[in-house]
Parts: sequence; structure tokens; C-alpha cells
Amino acid sequence: MRTAEIIRNTSETQIKLTLNLDGTGRCDVKNPLGFFDHLLRSFCKHGMFDLTGELKGDLHVDEHHLIEDTGITLGMCFAKALGDCAGIFRSGFFIYPMDESLLSASVDFGGRPYLFCDASLSNIPLVSMSPEGVQSSFQTDCFEDFWQGFVSSARCNLHLETLRGRSDHHKMEGLFKATARAIRSAVEIDPRRNGEIPSTKGLIV
Repeated sequence: MRTAEIIRNTSETQIKLTLNLDGTGRCDVKNPLGFFDHLLRSFCKHGMFDLTGELKGDLHVDEHHLIEDTGITLGMCFAKALGDCAGIFRSGFFIYPMDESLLSASVDFGGRPYLFCDASLSNIPLVSMSPEGVQSSFQTDCFEDFWQGFVSSARCNLHLETLRGRSDHHKMEGLFKATARAIRSAVEIDPRRNGEIPSTKGLIV
């Protein structure tokens, strides 16, 4: 099974994630940020990844540390679960329509981290309320920080772009869904590759 568990503890955050690349889309992560939880659930559902764990951080400071470190930890999970990337397609892309928004994501697990992100967000935080009446927000400028953390540890390059749209909610959710579909295409096993590493170099570096 292509699975990984990563525990990342710092003075700012305590994060534990377990990932199954070949899952059913289940997300069971204890997450104190309502909209961020929504994004991760969308990512799992559309990528068919199973993700469990818990996120804790210094929210009395702000949300940046927790969101960025979650991206780093999730990227570490993908890197560990993929190993040497033998047999996978390696790259993938998807254009996701979400109401008035149209979002594009392209990814390559080629061993070289790089992020291009043009999400066209307003930088106005989104505010949510838990069923228990606890208010939380999502700082939209942390959206790019999450994916920067992800690519740095997953060792992939990722290009994200809002082609058009009005709602920040739709833009971010649609980009998470587009990225999930692109990653799903990239990490799936190519039956014609016969387990070979998808690089003319003979290894992913």
C-alpha cells in the first residue's frame, strides 16, 4: 500500500497526518479552522486520497504557521508514499469549473520544487462558524503559503491559476479540487510503464 504517516512538531505547530494515495476520498482530520477543513475535505474527496490526523498550532498568533506547516507535512506524506515514483504517470493537469470560476492546476512530481500561483484573491479573510459556535477565519494570503509548503516537501512543481472568477471561496475551493484531480492523475500507476521510474535520468532528482 502506498501510505505514509508524518508527525511534525515545532514550537509553533503540532501536526500528525496519515495519507493513503489509493483511498476512497475519506478525510478525518481534526482541524480548528472551518474553511481550511472544507478545503482539505474537498482535496481528499476529489483526489480519492484518505487523510487522517490532527492539526494544532499557535492560533493566538495567527493562522499562517498552522496552514503553512500543514502544507509542508502533507507534502512530506506524498513524498514518502511515492518513494522513488516508480511506475506512476508523474505529471497531470486539470481545469475545474466551479460556478462563475474556472481554475487550472498542473503538477509534475519531477523532484524539483517550484510553485506558480496566480489565484487572484482579494486578501479579505473568510469567516466561518463551527457547529459548537466557535468562530474561525481563513486568511486568504495563506492559500499560497500552504501550496509553497507542499511543493517544497513533496518535491514537485505546481502551477495554479484562476482563469476567471468572482468569489474567493469558489476560487480557493476550485483550485484545491483542480489540484487534487491533477495530483490524482500524476500519482496513479501507469500500467504500460511496468514499474519503471518515469524519467530519462533513471531516477527522480
